[in-house]
Amino acid sequence: MSTYAGEDGVKIAVLLSGGVDSSVVLRTLQEEGGHQLTAFYLKVWLEEEMAFLGDCPWEDDLRYARAVCEQAGVPLEVVPLQRQYHDRVVAYTIAELRAGRTPSPDIFCNQQIKFGAFNDEVAATFGASFDKIASGHYARIDEDAGRYWLLKGVDPVKDQTYFLSHLSQQQLSRCLFPIGGLQKEEVRDRARQFELPNQDRRDSQGICFLGKIRYNDFVAAHLGEQPGQIREHGTERVLGEHRGFWFHTIGQRKGLGLSQGPWFVVAKDCERNVVYVSHQDVVRRRDRFEVARVNWITEPPSALQLQVKVRHSPTVVDCELTPTGDASYGVQLAQEDQGLAEGQFGVFYDGDRCLGGGTIVATPQ
Repeated sequence: MSTYAGEDGVKIAVLLSGGVDSSVVLRTLQEEGGHQLTAFYLKVWLEEEMAFLGDCPWEDDLRYARAVCEQAGVPLEVVPLQRQYHDRVVAYTIAELRAGRTPSPDIFCNQQIKFGAFNDEVAATFGASFDKIASGHYARIDEDAGRYWLLKGVDPVKDQTYFLSHLSQQQLSRCLFPIGGLQKEEVRDRARQFELPNQDRRDSQGICFLGKIRYNDFVAAHLGEQPGQIREHGTERVLGEHRGFWFHTIGQRKGLGLSQGPWFVVAKDCERNVVYVSHQDVVRRRDRFEVARVNWITEPPSALQLQVKVRHSPTVVDCELTPTGDASYGVQLAQEDQGLAEGQFGVFYDGDRCLGGGTIVATPQ
């Protein structure tokens, strides 16, 4: 394994996806100087298992990654992590869906794979270690008296701290997020200035291992189909049929195939395989929930008046936490939310600081 040698020899592993964001990260670090850079493409695509569902996207990704590295004169290594990804991320996703919960696989992809298994695999395969791991996440890091804080990216729409909320202090201390201080359009401008081969490539969407595969096709391949009734909440009136409760999430509006809408999924009875829906004006809104297994990136907050995100979006809501047990809290929201579901993650903020988060385990009435 070779490196692009900078002046001062700080060894940085750059996680290169083939997309614009990580490519701009690579060229930005190269332009700074003072680094030894090696780019890594993490192959998590389950091509042998899922190829019958569609084209393998990793070949295009890798082609773009190679072109970017060739232009920059930076070496690129391919690290196969399919087994680790399946065991730590895909298996979790399927188990949560089977239990009727709403998984967030990207949170564990970051914690377990990009900033977890990657280190072990690089050490075992290449005998190498790195001072820092750089990625194209829209987030920032602040060091204060030896403690590392995760800060929101300045672009509120692209901010990805929600998906980084389960990193440890040790993991965060080795992270670099060079584009976290930029707006998305500024990143696109830099891509054009660098004349990157992928400067006009569209951003990827959805879960990384799915690529071009539709989410419902992936779910069906693992859990099959089990037709059941769609009923109106409150009346038990049968409105239609679904393919299996695991295809539906709380708050879902599209894909129900019902007339006289809009209809929203408001509850699931997993034992009876019934999906309950309701019109928007009677969707059950909640202003409290319970979280467990909370990961605090730096330390538990002293003040429990915080803000929370319950999904990846620019929206944060004021909340108050009440400790209920070991790494468990009751969360009182300042305003109601109509899409709370067990299995989602509540991620907590103090201004720009992302403090960590936990799994929603109950949504009381």
